[in-house]
Amino acid sequence: MSQNPLLSIGGADQALPSFDRIRPEHVTPALDVLLADAQSALEHAVGQQVPADYNALSAALDVPLERLSRAWGAVGHLNAVADTPELRAAYNENLGRVTEFQTRLGSDERLYAKYKAVAHAPSAATLPAAQRRALDNAMRDFVLSGAELQGEAKKRFQAIQERCAELGQAYSEHVLDATDGYALYVGATRLTGVPDDVRQATREAAQAEGRDGHKLTLHIPVWMPLMQYAHDRELRQELYRAYVTRASEFGPPERDNSGLMRELLELRQEEAALLGYPSYADLSLVPKMAESPSQVMHFLRDLARRARPHAQRDLAELRDHAREHLGIDTLEVWDLHYASERLKETRYAFSEQEVKQYFTEPRVLQGLFHIVETLFEVRIVPDTAPVWHDTVRFYRIERGGADGQPVRVVGQFYLDPYARAGKRPGAWMDEVRSRWLRPDARLQTPVAHLVCNFAAPATGPDGRPRPALLTHDDVITLFHEFGHGLHHMLTQVDELAVAGISGVEWDAVELPSQFMENFSWEWDVLSRLTAHADTDEPLPRDLFERMLAARNFQSGLQTLRQIEFALFDMRLHAELDAPPAVQRVIDEVRAEVAVIQPPPFNRFQNTFSHIFSGGYCAGYYSYKWAEVLSADAYAAFEEAGLFDPETGRRYRREILEAGGSRPALDSFRAFRGREPSIDALLRHQGMAEPA
Repeated sequence: MSQNPLLSIGGADQALPSFDRIRPEHVTPALDVLLADAQSALEHAVGQQVPADYNALSAALDVPLERLSRAWGAVGHLNAVADTPELRAAYNENLGRVTEFQTRLGSDERLYAKYKAVAHAPSAATLPAAQRRALDNAMRDFVLSGAELQGEAKKRFQAIQERCAELGQAYSEHVLDATDGYALYVGATRLTGVPDDVRQATREAAQAEGRDGHKLTLHIPVWMPLMQYAHDRELRQELYRAYVTRASEFGPPERDNSGLMRELLELRQEEAALLGYPSYADLSLVPKMAESPSQVMHFLRDLARRARPHAQRDLAELRDHAREHLGIDTLEVWDLHYASERLKETRYAFSEQEVKQYFTEPRVLQGLFHIVETLFEVRIVPDTAPVWHDTVRFYRIERGGADGQPVRVVGQFYLDPYARAGKRPGAWMDEVRSRWLRPDARLQTPVAHLVCNFAAPATGPDGRPRPALLTHDDVITLFHEFGHGLHHMLTQVDELAVAGISGVEWDAVELPSQFMENFSWEWDVLSRLTAHADTDEPLPRDLFERMLAARNFQSGLQTLRQIEFALFDMRLHAELDAPPAVQRVIDEVRAEVAVIQPPPFNRFQNTFSHIFSGGYCAGYYSYKWAEVLSADAYAAFEEAGLFDPETGRRYRREILEAGGSRPALDSFRAFRGREPSIDALLRHQGMAEPA
């Protein structure tokens, strides 16, 4: 047991996880120890020897609970980025145990009684603001975790939590397996129009398996450029169908998510009813900024009303271009990416592939780091730590060093940039550990995971290795996830429960991520982070101007697409007759807000991991909700100057450093000096209504 790397995580020495040493056989023995220690801590905390005092309860509970959370987080992370049958089995074997303990902890009547005594004592008013916020959140969360339920209702609530965890994990596994399990082998003649780097990568993938031709997959770095550039319309149709029917009844039955979705929705409704809420949507909004499902749906429908004329114009232009220039009389959904790319090339005289040659990953990272260092007065330095794959990198963020000040580490992060088999699709930021002034008075600094799924470096046409090339969308994604990471790593809150992104309302947590996206559209930024892969020349100004002119290309269609997802999510969780009628609900939402109707076989919902396994259930609207906040926050930099030091300090202090220590709206007001306005968002997206 002393050699088990999972048991070295979370100690006072702040050791980072030994990702290179963690094996599936370590998981169960480690959880045996960690769960037993956490249970002992719980029994100690609720005993008479621990008074009903905030700091006493924290000292009794937080160390073993945080140690359990970090070790289990390391296992979950590896399950997401380095999946193997053995690790998956070990994860699933222990998922129920961990969920059962966490549910029982959150609903423990004895612990709840002690926290109630703390909250109702006169001394509660004298607690520091961060502790007061953490205490208020804890009292709310006890109720939402079933602490006031009794008897059979409490048992049923706990059973629901365990089953939902199992279903969410199974859903995620089905998506991963359906994505990894598809391959189409084609000859070079079918790839006319496809960029050279994609042709080379797919040829190498086929050769690695001893196959001729090219191996096509559903991983985005392959699938998306094929949909954008392949002249072969039948190939695009075949790949589209394969992508939108993943994890559905059109594939292997053992990967079909249809039944899992229905059961998850039914269980969520039952959970809400047990807690006294009319729907799961009402329950989900309790800790969020939005006040009710009806308020959210009104917000979404109002935004759809504003976007719809723009979307209709976008679609009409696309159909005209496809008919007049591409010989496509009836535009189908598998033509959309292809026709859009051709229209953009015609209208703005550039292609994504042309732009891509300038965004080499090393230069993009260098430019991104420069922005962060300039705005927030820190340094980003390469660091070392054990990693799970040889393409993963590790960095630290420092402050100080000037005028004799000591250099101190503010935070650290892992960067896992490339798509590969066994890695969950998408991009995300996750916590390794949070900032915390530990009970022994040692300050624990935050560490983050930044995970993307970009195309890995490939061999050039001349046979020489090239750096990874990012699309501009990839650059936006990288900036987005880094914004989340900054929110986590730059916090100055020492209270674990509200440091960084912890305790931040879910519908405000996207503010810093979407805020950072805006910098990827600034000339002063792009001129620093571009260098052509072959010539090392920076992005030409005239090409940037064409990109900028195309920024709001099809913004109406894109906005309606996000509203479609958000409204579908909210209706699924607000309407009691939705669980057995998922397809009906999404069809109705599309009929209401979409201008493009997909074919009947489209099963987008079967891979909508955000709401079925990713924590965004009845919360997907937060992307648009927080976009109002982020656009308005960025407008402050537009007004004062992009790299204005005082504006950067104020944003860092009032948004990033404050974390979850106060309501997100209070943080926004402290930065902006007023309530948020939708005007900046509409202006950024080219949908501002005439004065």
